[in-house]
Amino acid sequence: MAKNRLSPEDWLSAGFRALSTDGPNALKAEPLARRLGTTKGSFYWHFEDVPTFQAAMLQLWEDRAYVAVVEDLNKEPNPIKRLRALASAAAESAPEEFGGKGAEPSIRAWARESQTVAKAVKRIDDLRMSYVRDLLTEIGLTNSELTRLLYGAFIGMQELSTRDDESNSDAMGTLVDLILALYEDA
Repeated sequence: MAKNRLSPEDWLSAGFRALSTDGPNALKAEPLARRLGTTKGSFYWHFEDVPTFQAAMLQLWEDRAYVAVVEDLNKEPNPIKRLRALASAAAESAPEEFGGKGAEPSIRAWARESQTVAKAVKRIDDLRMSYVRDLLTEIGLTNSELTRLLYGAFIGMQELSTRDDESNSDAMGTLVDLILALYEDA
């Protein structure tokens, strides 16, 4: 095997791709090393062990799945435009180096097997739902069921697109339009 100089980010990207295509059992040093065409010594140079690697994957996912998205959204002062941007962001696939369109559904599937991952998913779900609730409240929509409806659509559409390869952009835009019509009627 050729020895490549790999960074921790290379390993994490490989981990997300492996998770999306092969599931959580692929998140081990040996299969990841084979995937990257290197030895598992490179893995252990960057990560103490597999649980440390998996924790780094989860931390990266949490940072990108919430912190980075909210920082970007909050640049827009208009809450209606932020809601539209959020719907658009939710409809987009994750970048390929982050596992592509199957990343989040794969993390959610992994959460069914791992209590640690389930806790991370719950943290992100709670943060995201709080953000959506606050955004809807800022617009003037205070029905908490709208938060669950919109967030459930985000999650469900991601799952659907992994199966049918369809874009969620139009559907998410329609849902936001329906929600905003409630605001206009209030």
